[in-house]
Amino acid sequence: MILLISDLHLEEQRPDITRAFLRFLEVRAAQAEALYILGDFFEVWVGDDGMTPFQHEIAGALRALSESGTRIYLMHGNRDFMIGKAFCREAGCTLLADPHVAQLGGERVLLMHGDSLCTRDEGYMRLRRWLRNPLSLFILHNLSLAKRQQLAQKLRSSSKQETRMKASDIVDVTPDEVVRIMRRYKVHTLIHGHTHRPATHSLQVDNQPATRIVLGDWDRQGWALQADESGFQQAAFELN
Repeated sequence: MILLISDLHLEEQRPDITRAFLRFLEVRAAQAEALYILGDFFEVWVGDDGMTPFQHEIAGALRALSESGTRIYLMHGNRDFMIGKAFCREAGCTLLADPHVAQLGGERVLLMHGDSLCTRDEGYMRLRRWLRNPLSLFILHNLSLAKRQQLAQKLRSSSKQETRMKASDIVDVTPDEVVRIMRRYKVHTLIHGHTHRPATHSLQVDNQPATRIVLGDWDRQGWALQADESGFQQAAFELN
């Protein structure tokens, strides 16, 4: 059994989500061969050098799971794209590129965070290209911790305001981009998060049936996708 989750947005201000996640690790993830976390694991990440006691606690919980035998894979999201090697070493997890092709249930499956699929949101895509540029990342990493914290807060505030003003289809994935990326990686199953719209979508890629699974975000409830010999099953569960 393999488990996939996304968009927990862990932060100290949401202890209910933290408690649910720690319980998820101890009870359910401990039974899994592997756990994939597909981005926005944390609400914000300003660099491994700025880790708080809360974030060290989460890393320790992941390390305990890893040492028990469950492989852990982590992918950057748009909120925590500055997670680096130091955190992954402490947490005992492997950082994946986005996109990443994995073997799940006997087939090639494309894993993504999902923000790069939202190409109709032109303003966000411009910002994403700038933030993920190697030169920009170098500059960000060399800013003082205080400056990075200020910038992160500004970006969070503006993102929330702009998202509320954008049309629903603008902040969702672009269907043509979904087909393009699945064709490029020669897959018929795509799993991603980011949009906070859990669902399973059927589509066609080169006249062949294909599936896009959207992982749910953790807010009023938690979500996990299970992959095993019977296929993929996603279910919600209460946080308390």
